[in-house]
Amino acid sequence: MTGPSDPAAGPWLFEGPAEGRRDTPPARKDAGGALPEAVLFDRDGTLVADVPYNGDPARVELMPSAREAVAAVRSLGIPVGVVSNQSGVARGLLTRRQVEAVRQRVETLLGPFALWAVCPHGPDDGCGCRKPAPGLVLAACERLGVRAARTVVIGDIGADVEAARAAGARGVLVPTPVTRPEETEASAETAADLLQAVRLALRADAADRTAGGPR
Repeated sequence: MTGPSDPAAGPWLFEGPAEGRRDTPPARKDAGGALPEAVLFDRDGTLVADVPYNGDPARVELMPSAREAVAAVRSLGIPVGVVSNQSGVARGLLTRRQVEAVRQRVETLLGPFALWAVCPHGPDDGCGCRKPAPGLVLAACERLGVRAARTVVIGDIGADVEAARAAGARGVLVPTPVTRPEETEASAETAADLLQAVRLALRADAADRTAGGPR
């Protein structure tokens, strides 16, 4: 039997309303098929301010342009999801209920996401889902019914873009004061803020560059 943070149990998946998923896709404003099939955001330091091991919804604070960035993706009928490491669960600092409470607060501020994929494991647990491993991205893509090669992952640290690369997806880095210089240098695509990252992600010519990648 596996426990809630046992690596064998895989990531936690929280699904949003059916209309945000690919089994009942919204009308997409992409006649040429060049836009991403999904955009996945990191949570802490990307969508919301990074409060270590936060289980308190009252401490959730949006990052600059988060609301506009998410709205821009949704306006095109593209599913949006969240991929987040939450090692506080494995460390005994967070419960599943607290993780869900913070998720619900984020959705109160930003609207419902099609999917959340959360890794509850610690860095030494040897799971396949903790970023920079590809498991969270792959699990999200599978559940959404999209191709990793046509998915964009946006995050604030190297592990986010490395997870995207390992999954065959495209990564866009939005550096913050906690982003190491070497992570910024190693990222193929960087943006000054979330809204710029989304604009970069939605560029048709950039999307075309990933179309022939791993499926």
